[in-house]
Amino acid sequence: MPPAGLRRSSGLRREEVATLSGVSLTWYTWLEQGRDIQPSRQVLEALARTLRLTATEHAYVLSLAGYAPPAAGPATTQAAPAHVQRLMDALAGFPAYAIAPDWTITGWNAAYAELYPNVATVEPADRNLLWLVFTDPYVRRLLPDWEVTSRRFLAEFRAEAVGDLTGTPVIQRLLAVSRPFRDGWSSHDIEGFASRERVFLHPERGRLRFEHHRLAPAGQTHLHVVIYTPVEDA
Repeated sequence: MPPAGLRRSSGLRREEVATLSGVSLTWYTWLEQGRDIQPSRQVLEALARTLRLTATEHAYVLSLAGYAPPAAGPATTQAAPAHVQRLMDALAGFPAYAIAPDWTITGWNAAYAELYPNVATVEPADRNLLWLVFTDPYVRRLLPDWEVTSRRFLAEFRAEAVGDLTGTPVIQRLLAVSRPFRDGWSSHDIEGFASRERVFLHPERGRLRFEHHRLAPAGQTHLHVVIYTPVEDA
């Protein structure tokens, strides 16, 4: 760090920000002054780390220079936050569940447990939507259009995932145990999520028709909450 005299306020000095970010003091001063110096993404990333910007602040600074927001890193899979769980519980009668970026199911409400009872008893390591769709016989019987739906889920997963997924545990396990998954994985299909009608054949309630929706809670954008709402005449 450059030598510094008596501090009259907390925080980094301009010289220290420049040093920690690997840029010259003159260049950083010009940046503060708003001069047209066209900073590179690499320099802005270094400044974001030095200033310990939040994810929102980081993305905003990059957007000012015309750069895309930073790619989301691998998130640690954990239970859905309490406020997300309360949201799902409030949707009484509407099956809802939350999934992490790797499609691990991190929370669900009572209506979803009634639609798919195994979600509460399956081993936590197996509580992944892709794994269950391709390996759980109950899910296969629940979905009359399983061949179409399973391939579509896989195409949506591939479209949303970041980087090479072949080495991830759930993909490796599915490649080893599921021929339909291997066929779908090798096709490299990509499809974005869209709200649509879903049909289930429940062993007790018979044929059920829902609309399939998804939202990302504010402050928890790494999570998706999937909600099934009954269609009008169902």
